[in-house]
Amino acid sequence: MTIFRILFFIITAINHCVAQEGFIFAESEKKATIKFELQKNLVLIPLELNGVSMRFLLDTGVAETILFSLAEKTEVMLQNVEKIKMRGLGDQEAVEGLKSSGNVLKIGGLIKSNEDVIVVLDESFNFSSSLGIEVNGIIGCSFFENNIVEINFIKKKIVVHKNLYTVKRLNKYQDFELKIEGQKPYLQVDVTANNQKKNIKLLLDTGNSDGLWIFRTRDNKLKIPERNFDDFLGRGFSGDIFGKRATISNLNLKNFEFNKVVCAFPDTLSVQKMNLVSDRSGSIGGEIFSRFRVVFDYAKNKLYLKKNSRFSAHFPYNKSGIELQHAGSRVIKEEIALRGFERTDGGVRINFGGDDKDIKFKFELKPNFEVVSIRKGSPSENSGLKVGDLIISINGVSSYRYKLQQINDILRTEDDKTIKLEVERNGVIIKIQFKLFDEL
Repeated sequence: MTIFRILFFIITAINHCVAQEGFIFAESEKKATIKFELQKNLVLIPLELNGVSMRFLLDTGVAETILFSLAEKTEVMLQNVEKIKMRGLGDQEAVEGLKSSGNVLKIGGLIKSNEDVIVVLDESFNFSSSLGIEVNGIIGCSFFENNIVEINFIKKKIVVHKNLYTVKRLNKYQDFELKIEGQKPYLQVDVTANNQKKNIKLLLDTGNSDGLWIFRTRDNKLKIPERNFDDFLGRGFSGDIFGKRATISNLNLKNFEFNKVVCAFPDTLSVQKMNLVSDRSGSIGGEIFSRFRVVFDYAKNKLYLKKNSRFSAHFPYNKSGIELQHAGSRVIKEEIALRGFERTDGGVRINFGGDDKDIKFKFELKPNFEVVSIRKGSPSENSGLKVGDLIISINGVSSYRYKLQQINDILRTEDDKTIKLEVERNGVIIKIQFKLFDEL
C-alpha cells in the first residue's frame, strides 16, 4: 500500500458506540498524557486490552474498537462473543467478524471497564507488514466521546483533558463547529479545483494517512483535474480501493489555506455499497492533521486547530509508484573486526585487529522488503521493476539498514532524484535505475 494511504475503515453493518461509560481518570487527576508513535501520518498508541499490552491506531473515522492482529503466542480473553457482518470501503461483499462486550481498556492512566470490541477474522486484514511495526487494532469514538483530546503531532503526545481549562493558550486556536453523526466528526470546508469552488462536508478521519479524499458521488459536482493518474489507494473491510490522484488548487479551513493539495478520488465502485451520511463528500486525513495541534471536543461539537512547524510543507506523494511490505526475513553475514585491550603499566593498549585471526563473522536475521504493487506508468514500472521483487539495496546501501518508513521516504522524495536499486528476482540479482518526477 502506498505510504500515505494505508487503510480507511468504516463499519456500516454495526454501530455500537452509544450509551457506554467513557474512559475514567485516576482520582483527582484532571488530565492524562500519552506518548504515541507517528507512522505515515497515523497515530499509534499503547494500550492494554484485558491486561494484554497492544498497539492500536487512533481513528476518528470509526465508531468501533477493532482487534485484528496479535503477536505470535499472545492470547487475550474475550467475553460475550457473537457473530456479525462488516462492510466498508472496497469492491467486495461484507466480511464476517465477532463482537465481544464487557472488556477492560487501559490507556495512559485512563480506564474503561465495559468496552465492546469487534474482532476481524480475516488474517489478511492486517497492515503491520505495510507499516513495518506491529499494530493490533483500532480504537475509535470511545476514546473521544466523553473527554477533550489534544493531539500534538510535533511532540508526539496526546493529552486527554477533563475540561478545556487545562488546554494551554486555547485563545490562540481557531475553533470550528463539528457535526457528530454516527459517533464520527464532520466538518464543512471550501475546496477549489478546476476553477470550481465548492463547500463540501468531509469526515475528519485520523485513520486515513492521506490529506484529502473526495468522493465522486451524484451530489458532488467537483470535477477531477485533468492532470491525474490511476492509483491504488488502500484496503478497506470490503476489499481493495482504487481511484485517481490529482492536485486541487485550494483547501480552506476558515483562516487556514492550503494550496496545491494532493487529493485522492476513490472510484464509485469502492463507495457505492456504503451507507454514507447525508451529503458527505469525502474525508480529511492525517497529512492535514499533522500540520496542526488538534483539540477534539465531541461533547460540545467543537474542533480547535493551531498550526505547527509543518503547516507550510509541500504535499508529497509516492513518486516512485512502488508499494512495499515486510516479507519475512533473511540471514545476513557480516564481518566483525575484533577490538580488544590489555592493561599495561602505562595505561591501556587497544588492539584494533588487522590479521585474519582478528576477524569474525556474525549471522543475523534481517527483514525482507517485497514489492507488492507498482503503479502503472510510474518511473519504477518503466524501469522494469516487477511485483514480487525483493529490495536488496537502495542507492548502494543495504535495504536491511533502513526501517520501512525510511525506505518509503526515499521513494517519495524530491523530483529528478535518481534511485538505484538492487533487487532479487527468482534468485537472480538485478540492477534497476530510474529518476523520480512529478506526475501532477
